[in-house]
Amino acid sequence: MSTFTAPKGTYDLLPPSSATFLAIRERLAAPARRAGYGYIETPVFEDVKLFSRGVGESTDIVTKEMFSLTKRGKEDLALRPEGTASVLRAALQANLHKLGNLPVKLWYSGSYYRYERPQAGRYRQFAQVGAEAIGAEDPALDAELIILADDAFRSLGLSNYTLLLNSLGDKQCRPVYRTALIEFLAGLDLDEDTRSRAEINPLRVLDDKRESVQAQLTDAPMLRDFLCEDCKAYDEKVRELLTANGVAFADDPKLVRGLDYYTRTTFEFVHNGLGAQSAIGGGGRYDGLSEMIGGPALPSVGWALGVDRTYLALEAEGVVLDLPAATSVYAVALGEEAKNVLFAKVVELRRAGVATDLAFGVKSIKNAMKSADRSGARFALIAGDRDLAEGVVQLKDLTTGEQNPVALDALVTTLKEKQL
Repeated sequence: MSTFTAPKGTYDLLPPSSATFLAIRERLAAPARRAGYGYIETPVFEDVKLFSRGVGESTDIVTKEMFSLTKRGKEDLALRPEGTASVLRAALQANLHKLGNLPVKLWYSGSYYRYERPQAGRYRQFAQVGAEAIGAEDPALDAELIILADDAFRSLGLSNYTLLLNSLGDKQCRPVYRTALIEFLAGLDLDEDTRSRAEINPLRVLDDKRESVQAQLTDAPMLRDFLCEDCKAYDEKVRELLTANGVAFADDPKLVRGLDYYTRTTFEFVHNGLGAQSAIGGGGRYDGLSEMIGGPALPSVGWALGVDRTYLALEAEGVVLDLPAATSVYAVALGEEAKNVLFAKVVELRRAGVATDLAFGVKSIKNAMKSADRSGARFALIAGDRDLAEGVVQLKDLTTGEQNPVALDALVTTLKEKQL
């Protein structure tokens, strides 16, 4: 047994669970692809300032959770803790916003890293699928992304989740609310770290999960009461479009998410069967992020959906995805000559698009057929010296047990006709 194990807060993704993870990634991304979002992939590490400026100095992500990397004695790189800042950086660097077709629509999938206390649904390396629409301010775009996320979860068969919705205002109305909130927080019994965080971004206190803090926020002023007319109209239009297209939501006036860059529309999908780590996805509008990281004004909106937590949500609801078998045909050769012939046929079948495997290191026909059953294949190909002399192989239906000879030169056609 190996003396090494996976690092704390991580896990190995192995068959058969890995097939479900791949299917989750595919279905989470599919609605975005159908809506014209193109694939983007960025490095897993970036300049640490990209996240401190964009994600926010006051966030736990920046102050406590980033994995920093040392380059020539200086800590100036970090493993990416989230995807939006990296995607926007890449779009700006490539001048995608100057190609004349806004918004720039991008989707991505990958691993992200945060130094957190490991628990169910919270890992130090986790997987997400994300989508970003860069360069347009339109409530219909916000609604589009929310609907795409909802469609993605529905396509997996999930139903026991709630969409939470809030508006965080803009640079016109949020400063007024910020002043009112600071005055309110000054009268609370908060620890020194929380007060320091509140000085940088008081809205982050609303996101504090500790009961001792939440109990004091009962009478806190709500941003919704401070929204300017433009933000109210924008928020109402988003809600109108969601309702018209059959997407239910619940108001959450304290929803600010864990990132500083959000403006106006903010949303989160929470699942009722996951306990404390209930968020399976979320996002919002971030109209000022481009300017924060040195780019031009580019109003944008996006989301990230958690692959790991979606997997847990499927388990919580007892949903089993209908996945195709990894192997459709399993070949069993009885003897070296038969193995040479069947090996060539296995290659031919694979090239014809049929998922085929071969029994390697065969000790006995009994063990080989057990392997065929475990493979999940629908058919087994069996051949020995007598079969080869007659120019046939035995084709056995592993579901019904029926077995018939098939001419070698007709094998590929015969199996293709069975829609494998």
